Amino acid sequence: MRIFLILAPYAAFALLMAVTSTASSLFAAAAICLLIIAFDVLRGRSIKLMGAGSALIFAGLGCYQIFGALPLSQMAVKIAVDTGLFAIGLFSLVIRRPFTLQYAREMTDPEIARLPGFVTANTIITSVWVFAFVLMVSANLLLLNWPNLPLWSGLVIAFAIRNPAIYFSKWYPSYHRRKFGAVT
Repeated sequence: MRIFLILAPYAAFALLMAVTSTASSLFAAAAICLLIIAFDVLRGRSIKLMGAGSALIFAGLGCYQIFGALPLSQMAVKIAVDTGLFAIGLFSLVIRRPFTLQYAREMTDPEIARLPGFVTANTIITSVWVFAFVLMVSANLLLLNWPNLPLWSGLVIAFAIRNPAIYFSKWYPSYHRRKFGAVT
């Protein structure tokens, strides 16, 4: 259930892009990110790197759409969002604090969260998401070469890439526990 709350801003952004302006879609996604951050803070949870970074990406691109000299195309905005997500994920790996670790620590017993395998498992899960973000950017760049594809094809590609990452994020912790014992 938590994964759907985490993905809500991106789903709203993708769906709103089909029915409203790019700027409106970006600001709505930023607002959802901020609502999720507020919800977490009110519940005593930490502010997540991915949530805060996404809010900045969405709001920054929204401001650029309104105040920039030349607004970006919808495809350029999608590429910018996915590139931003890739950058956040890669940054979290470089600093050795995989972004999934913040979510996992709040959903796991503290004793398990302190084990070294816990960080390793989250590094692997974050790496899968970073790979998914690379695929999203690549798919959007590919769609640029085929502009006559139907509008829904972008959504199908997005789901085809993100759904395996979601599945892996749910599956891998239990696999890791079975393989290595209670280390995730």
